Amino acid sequence: MDQLLNALQWPAMVVTLIAAWLVGGRSARRRTWGFWVFVLSNLLWCVWGAFTQSYALIVLQLGLFAMNLRGVRKNKKEDEEAAASDDPG
Repeated sequence: MDQLLNALQWPAMVVTLIAAWLVGGRSARRRTWGFWVFVLSNLLWCVWGAFTQSYALIVLQLGLFAMNLRGVRKNKKEDEEAAASDDPG
């Protein structure tokens, strides 16, 4: 079990990179997906941080989690506004 939890840092890192790539996209939908993928990475890093007793990492991930939820909300609003401006009626 210890080896599995120790190895969790690698998928967490990959998920974080994928999220960063998605957030860097031009599409509000893609960015929103990126923020949700970041939320998954926050969870993975918190599990790994608890295993390694890296409490500062856990606190950081909780702060980033809050920012990612804010990003989801802002991008959803932007996506809705873009869709409304595309509506000819």
